[in-house]
Amino acid sequence: MKIEQNRIDDLNLELTLSVGKEDYADSRKKRLNDFRKKAEIKGFRKGMVPMSLVEKMYGQQALADSVNDVIAEALNNFIQENNLRVLGEPLPSEDNPQNEWTDGNDFTFKFDIAQNPEVNFELSKDDEIVYYTITVTEAAKKEMKQNMLRQYGSLEEGDAAKAEDFIIVDFEQGENKVEGTYVALRNIAEAVRDSFVGVKPGDVLDVNVNEAFENETDRASMLKVKKEELAALEPVWKMTVKNVKTFVDAPLTEETFEKIFGVKTEAEFDEKIEERIRAEYAQEADFRFSKDAKDFLVKKADVTIAEKFLKRWVYVANEGKFTMEDIEKEWDLFIADYKWQMVRSYLMKKYEVKVEEADLLASAKGFAAYQFAMYGMNNVPDEQLESFAKNILSQEEQGRRILDQVENEKTVAAVREVVTLKKKKISVEKFRELK
Repeated sequence: MKIEQNRIDDLNLELTLSVGKEDYADSRKKRLNDFRKKAEIKGFRKGMVPMSLVEKMYGQQALADSVNDVIAEALNNFIQENNLRVLGEPLPSEDNPQNEWTDGNDFTFKFDIAQNPEVNFELSKDDEIVYYTITVTEAAKKEMKQNMLRQYGSLEEGDAAKAEDFIIVDFEQGENKVEGTYVALRNIAEAVRDSFVGVKPGDVLDVNVNEAFENETDRASMLKVKKEELAALEPVWKMTVKNVKTFVDAPLTEETFEKIFGVKTEAEFDEKIEERIRAEYAQEADFRFSKDAKDFLVKKADVTIAEKFLKRWVYVANEGKFTMEDIEKEWDLFIADYKWQMVRSYLMKKYEVKVEEADLLASAKGFAAYQFAMYGMNNVPDEQLESFAKNILSQEEQGRRILDQVENEKTVAAVREVVTLKKKKISVEKFRELK
């Protein structure tokens, strides 16, 4: 086996592998003997098939497999012996020589190899990362107060439907009848939504459901059919408005204050509103710092990636699941994340960041609590949360997402102790405008 290397640049090299008969002959012979032992051919006892017939049936496969084995071993040895930090795995060169696949021939193959760059940089108190301290404005308090009252409001009978209202309708198309369907006007396609605003009980409209309800899943649910049955239905239906339901905000009463925050007066209610905003935006400030820290660290590391090779590798590794156009479309996000993964690995090693099972469980429990809260379940017993969290961690994709999140959090926390946080006051409104 002869290997020649051509260094393209600091990150890319091309290997030319010359494979002679002596490199693959023994492996090919062994493979043919294995085929002979296993072959079941009418007229011959198992294991007694003439080698000439085995050669005819399996010769090309044995040749290809043995040559590929030789190549794989040679590439692996080359990578290990040269301590290469390989990006992905070697790929056949786009200008690979043509080989005639005949036993006894010599073969020549070219492979492209890309290396990950070495990450190495220092942090100190001279490095500054902005940390926003968010001031709560009267406008922000008023907005949240309105939202809370709306959240705890009720659906009541309305007259003419407004853009945020619901209508209860019957659909009819020949013998097909669907009664008592709830339709949220905000879910109607924007292009035709205005034609639904102002409808009243008793109104009858001819509606093209394909235009009005673009999401097929929602359309199927609304018409009470299976998604695959939609194509067989005519798009135009007669829609009869039965009722209009409008949201009415909860009143500013002691009962409302008690229900939402467990307080009795509007002044106490307003205090709780401000506390809620401060707590929420403290989390938002931490999240923003994490994002800004990651951007700062990637820029500080100044890593250069063999992007042309990486695009090819992503395409090949995903076995045609994505086109190159798909990859190009998402490339900026992908390469940013790829660089961060490299930087994070370096920082975790540098600052001895460890992720324990307890860290993963705590994060999964937090996620579980959030999921329950979305359904109004805010006092779930700890043992139930823990059981739900363990189930999350047992799922490969979810477990990987939790691990990634915890590694990010602990890495940023370690960095936070080393750099200087440049405190910057900002209003809620201005903070929202940040990209």
